[in-house]
Amino acid sequence: MSAAVAGEVESEKKMLPTGDVVEDSSEIMMCCANCGVAAGDDTKLKKCNGCYLVKYCGVDCQREHRPQHKEACKKRAAELRDELLFRQPESSHNGDCPICCLPHSLDQKKSTMLPCCSKLICDGCDCADKKRQVDRILRERSSQNNGLNLQRKCLFCNILVPSGPEDCMNHLMKRVKANDSFAMCQLAGLLRAQGDYKNAVEYWTKSAGLGNITAHHYLSLMYRLGHGVEKNKKKELHHMQEAAIGGHPEARHNLGTYENGRGMHERAVKHFIIAANLGFDHSLASLRIYYREGKVSKDDFTAALRGHQASVDATKSHQREEAEGFAKW
Repeated sequence: MSAAVAGEVESEKKMLPTGDVVEDSSEIMMCCANCGVAAGDDTKLKKCNGCYLVKYCGVDCQREHRPQHKEACKKRAAELRDELLFRQPESSHNGDCPICCLPHSLDQKKSTMLPCCSKLICDGCDCADKKRQVDRILRERSSQNNGLNLQRKCLFCNILVPSGPEDCMNHLMKRVKANDSFAMCQLAGLLRAQGDYKNAVEYWTKSAGLGNITAHHYLSLMYRLGHGVEKNKKKELHHMQEAAIGGHPEARHNLGTYENGRGMHERAVKHFIIAANLGFDHSLASLRIYYREGKVSKDDFTAALRGHQASVDATKSHQREEAEGFAKW
């Protein structure tokens, strides 16, 4: 908490409405900020949901005290939001492959979502599993001398992996009905590709409500472009921030671009550094331009270069390189 806010709150709360004077801020937190009643067995105090600085014994006291507390509350709430917003995520929104436990690449083409259970696995593990199951099927064929069926089973749900488009869609709809946020997000993407923006927004909204970070990112784009919804800058920024907090590097980069556009270069640099540390190339390119213009220090730019390279290297493995080479072949 800043010194200005701390001083304001302290001077406001030292003298309680009852006339009692308290010396310790922790003692203030044990009393209602409006009427001064202390917490006890019969009185439960609840923190202000905006700033968490003060407590109230009820809604009436909170409303009565609002005019005095409003300015300090908004300032502290903005500080808390920035603390959350500018925190470096441990990984990107894609997380780790559940098989090899290595971070997923930011390139969506290097990962595969299984339609039967919505698990996202890297192409390295997917390719290795295909090879293993084909070898098993060939061994069974040679021993039993029967027909060859190359359809494989899912590693997680142990059912035959859907092969055709119709079969995949049927499984996808089953996952949607089961309130699977990843399936909803994928269905919304298919609807958007078909030009059905309204239903796409509906499924992305449901998916975002279940905590899907990618859905937040796409909702920010829809509110910016006005596809399926009316253009709304406030909602665009809200979903963009939620996606950035969840580790979505493109949403983070878009926030940096937004801050740069309104002249908030220091905030823009913070966003670009966080996205670069997640391995996002466009943010690193933006930082390079900022460095040439003298808006980023040499130490910060060097640290971002190292963070970007470390993030990219963490996604590499021999299995993934083999899968990439096999795809090219």
